[in-house]
Amino acid sequence: MIPDDDPDCDWTAPGVFRCAPDVYRIPLPLPNDGLRAVNVYAVADGDGWTLVDSGWALAQAGDLLQEALAQLGAGLRDVRRFLVTHVHRDHYTQAVVLRRDYGMRVALGRGEQPALEVLNGPQRDGPAHLRRLRRAGARELLPRLTGAWAERVDPTIWEFPDDWIDDGEEIVLGVATDAQRVLQAVATPGHTQGHVVFADPAGGLLFSGDHVLPRITPSIGFEPVTAPSPLADFLASLELVRTLPDAAMLPAHGPVGMRVHERVDELLAHHSKRLDATLAAVQDGRSTAHEVAAVLPWTRRERRLNELDPFNAMLATLETSVHLDVLAERGLVTVGEVDGEAHYTT
Repeated sequence: MIPDDDPDCDWTAPGVFRCAPDVYRIPLPLPNDGLRAVNVYAVADGDGWTLVDSGWALAQAGDLLQEALAQLGAGLRDVRRFLVTHVHRDHYTQAVVLRRDYGMRVALGRGEQPALEVLNGPQRDGPAHLRRLRRAGARELLPRLTGAWAERVDPTIWEFPDDWIDDGEEIVLGVATDAQRVLQAVATPGHTQGHVVFADPAGGLLFSGDHVLPRITPSIGFEPVTAPSPLADFLASLELVRTLPDAAMLPAHGPVGMRVHERVDELLAHHSKRLDATLAAVQDGRSTAHEVAAVLPWTRRERRLNELDPFNAMLATLETSVHLDVLAERGLVTVGEVDGEAHYTT
């Protein structure tokens, strides 16, 4: 196995990478050009394995996961359970599919229950993100969101978990006769309502999911049921993680090697700067989230909104909406609705 301590490595390259004693990173592919991989972590659990996150339900991802486990002298039947950080497709769906054949348990944060109820329901009103785009004044973007992002979901990949994870729950790996590892689940809503991270205080590790990522900021509130103020939740969750003992970050996307506190401080500073820029755009006369998003830079390359593909333009617009809502909560802007669109003024 390859040690996993080089932050400049191609973290998306397939393989098995040792992060810590009995902890291995397994990158699995994603079917898009942006986030090209998701990190699944295999953690020794007695004579079996617990996996943190599972990957997207793709044949290639399943094959690579089996190959990686084989390098650890194991197979899918040796996986006791999946601990899933949140309900997004690239973290949850492969666990659902593999459970049918191999019987491992799947555990997910309790806050994701409303999302799964919607995904398994009649979906009469269409995807929630399309309704939110209308409120954001991005009606011209809707026709561009064809294909998977606008279609009704397939409920067969959104079955319910075996276990709901509660905030503060301790998950013991190993058996009484072996050295045990205790993971503490910490609820970190924001990216999704039910997002959880798993702290390993004794090992000095944090399985940070999409809550704390080393190179990018996670989307906020892209889920079937959105909290009243997901960005406020996310910022509070960052502050909460900042109060935990510092740890080595094991993120769902990107290389390992960064310390959690360092990155949390960077993310808090980023959103503070973003709120200032959003407020300035409203002061300059932009009133809808889509209008504000059009004058803000996006990605580390500082692209314009019209340079983004439709899916990322949607995420940018929705993220601008939640920043505007935080400004409204702080009394820095006022919001009113006109023909179903939210307009913000100072």
